[in-house]
Amino acid sequence: MASEPGLWSGRLALGWLIGGEWRFHPARFLTTAVAIAVGVALGFAVHLVNGSALASFDGAMRGVSGAAERSVRATSPLGFDERLYPRVARAAGVVDVSPVVRLDARVGKTRLTLLGVDVIRAAAVTPSLIGIRPRGPDSGNDAAFDESALFLSRAALTHLRARVGAELIVVANGRTVPLRVAGMLPATDDAVAIGVIDIAAAQWRFARLGRIDRIDLVLADPDAADAALQTMLPADAILASAETQNAQGDALSRAYRVNLDMLALVALLTGGFLVYSAQSLSVVRRQRAFALLRTLGMPRGGVIAAVVVEGVAIGLVGAAAGLVAGYALAWAALRWFGGDLGAGYFNGGTAHFVFQPAAALGFFALGLAAAILGSAIPARVAARAAPAAALKNAGDVLDPRRAVAWWPAAALLVAGAGAAMLPAVGGLPLFGFAGMALMLAGGVAGVPWFARTLLAPLARRRWRSVPGQLALRHLHGAPGEAATALCGIVASTALMIAMATMVTSFRGAVDDWLNQVLGADLYLRTSAGASFDPATRARLATTPGVARLAFSRQIPLTIAADRPPVSLIARPERGGRDPLLVLIERGPSLPPRALPVWVSEPAQRLYGWDPGETITLPIAGRTRFVVAGVWRDYGRQAGAVLVDEGDYERLTGDTGRDEISAMVLPGVDAAKVAQAMTAQLPPGLRDQVEVGQPATLRRLALTLFDRSFAVTYLLEAVAILVGLAGVAATMSAQTIAREREFGMLRHLGLTRAQLTAMLGIEGAIVGLTGALAGIGLGLVLSQVLIHVINPQSFNWTMTTRIPFGTLAGVAAALTGAAAVTAVLAGRRATANSAVQSVREDW
Repeated sequence: MASEPGLWSGRLALGWLIGGEWRFHPARFLTTAVAIAVGVALGFAVHLVNGSALASFDGAMRGVSGAAERSVRATSPLGFDERLYPRVARAAGVVDVSPVVRLDARVGKTRLTLLGVDVIRAAAVTPSLIGIRPRGPDSGNDAAFDESALFLSRAALTHLRARVGAELIVVANGRTVPLRVAGMLPATDDAVAIGVIDIAAAQWRFARLGRIDRIDLVLADPDAADAALQTMLPADAILASAETQNAQGDALSRAYRVNLDMLALVALLTGGFLVYSAQSLSVVRRQRAFALLRTLGMPRGGVIAAVVVEGVAIGLVGAAAGLVAGYALAWAALRWFGGDLGAGYFNGGTAHFVFQPAAALGFFALGLAAAILGSAIPARVAARAAPAAALKNAGDVLDPRRAVAWWPAAALLVAGAGAAMLPAVGGLPLFGFAGMALMLAGGVAGVPWFARTLLAPLARRRWRSVPGQLALRHLHGAPGEAATALCGIVASTALMIAMATMVTSFRGAVDDWLNQVLGADLYLRTSAGASFDPATRARLATTPGVARLAFSRQIPLTIAADRPPVSLIARPERGGRDPLLVLIERGPSLPPRALPVWVSEPAQRLYGWDPGETITLPIAGRTRFVVAGVWRDYGRQAGAVLVDEGDYERLTGDTGRDEISAMVLPGVDAAKVAQAMTAQLPPGLRDQVEVGQPATLRRLALTLFDRSFAVTYLLEAVAILVGLAGVAATMSAQTIAREREFGMLRHLGLTRAQLTAMLGIEGAIVGLTGALAGIGLGLVLSQVLIHVINPQSFNWTMTTRIPFGTLAGVAAALTGAAAVTAVLAGRRATANSAVQSVREDW
């Protein structure tokens, strides 16, 4: 019972410390809680959107594939020989098989995946492609075998606004075929537009005789089946499983999603620094109160508990508010931007919102941890202060005559640079992000040394302006106070500048690349699997005003089952006849009779295809090519290979082309030539061709680029807003805490106007110092983003372009915000009379 008075006194002391601080300085707590809430909201929202998009994408993949246990898939849209089907059916470990023809189709402006299936076989192997309701393909009547019968998923019926019994004109593989809607496929995913017809009708009516695209399998012994199938599959077929399909879809956007997650956590990290700044200033302001309580018997742990409990309260409020805001942001982002946040990874499907409780708990814990860590460090500083000295001192705890250590900052920067040089882990730049974190910590740790070094020569000079002299002497004599104010500014500014520099460099590189590759006057491209046959190409070449036409073919080519397909491009390349091929590496002279291939930079980084190397591609069997060069390509993240169109046609027999670049005669209107070329097209092909001019295509490409980086721009804006809020809160708290100092200066003869000028100069110096430190650190961090994280994530390289306008704007904004905030807070702090301001100055 003897300990009860001490226990109650400790509780009363804690309540007095925390409650009094909240009552007298609610804005500080609100600002720090909002900073934590913003970080949690952005991180949670991005994670929810990514998770929802992946779940919907996986559902779409299962809807199209029928959720087969294993599948033999064609490596390209050209398919493989259907004679493989009976051999696969007899393989060891295989119980049942179902052949599938897959076509990219279009009805009007609506795209859908058209599947030709053997209804009897599919009912046993992939029943989700058949459906269970009456009027579906398994309804027991002969409708499923009707060559004109089409069964649509619910999503397809909704998009087409069609009803059972309606006749639709379906375009696929260059053929236009009328089909009748015979029923619905209720078992497929609601977000997937699928059409199913009989496989014989698909092969016959869409010119795919003798070719199939997939064989779905049911296995009794997966290991035996895998071993048997691997030995019999031709080069144009590959064995895939549900796991490899998920991995392929995940790899398509994984780097983009991970980068967004990391960037979203930037705001949370900045919020943690803001908590640190605010709590540090709060501790300095209450230094005498802590010392008095220590003198009266409160242990060091009580002081630490008081500050940490404040941090816990800030974290609880901020993290809870962040989860609610993140949920709302995710819902709005899915509705307005889609599951890929505008990046174009999941076109063709609608992402449904998927709540993730584990992610909610994780981000709540991160927000709470950021607030606690931001409070724990100032709490330890307050607890270590000697009570007797603290009762006499309310100023900076650092002696301005002692040199500030620079080596911790240098060690962290060197460690960060070393970590950034390490290779990617599983295709993700984890060490790059770790290196950025270490370098950011090093930059923040070096702020006291930087501020002292920058201000020392200015402080030694004699200034005619009394406010300017006082401002410089105060900042130079209180390095710890200045460093505390600068931490949040430097962190947020550095991260924002790093992002702005990376985006500027990327956009500039894409712009230059587009100017190089868009060298023709007109571009015509087909859709829905249509192509320009030789007769059509011959007619187009005779169009009045056309100087030269170049035809190309582009198809996806699967190299590995768990990776997205590369783009196989066939166009005239032998002899270097294409001046638009932007080569960044050239191979040695080709051996006699060697087939050349040019690989894109992402393909080189993904598959290790270097100039002069002999590689094997699944074209017409396993054809060997020699890499003749590496070319710049910012349009295909999964990689691309380019072969001469003559070699391609000789190997595959494919005479179709799906893209035309046209040069018009001098003085001829390109728009009129485009109209004349369109008029030369067959009626069934005319609606499937898109015509574009270089300026339009370039503008569209840059618009898509900006849309894909819209979230990045938002994160940049949030980072700088949080930084400005930190500047305002820090300068306000510092100014209000110096009320007794201002009273003393008033007694010495300074006017309120001079005090206001002094505070404005102090704020401007603090803001400018933070801006310079943040800009310098940000430019260093940008090199990690540009030369490490971006190549390891997206397999693209670029040169650095510094956004000088952004740098100047950020420096001006930070300097102005700090100066204005200090002046406004100074008016409040100097409002009392000089006698009232020093009445408690013991």
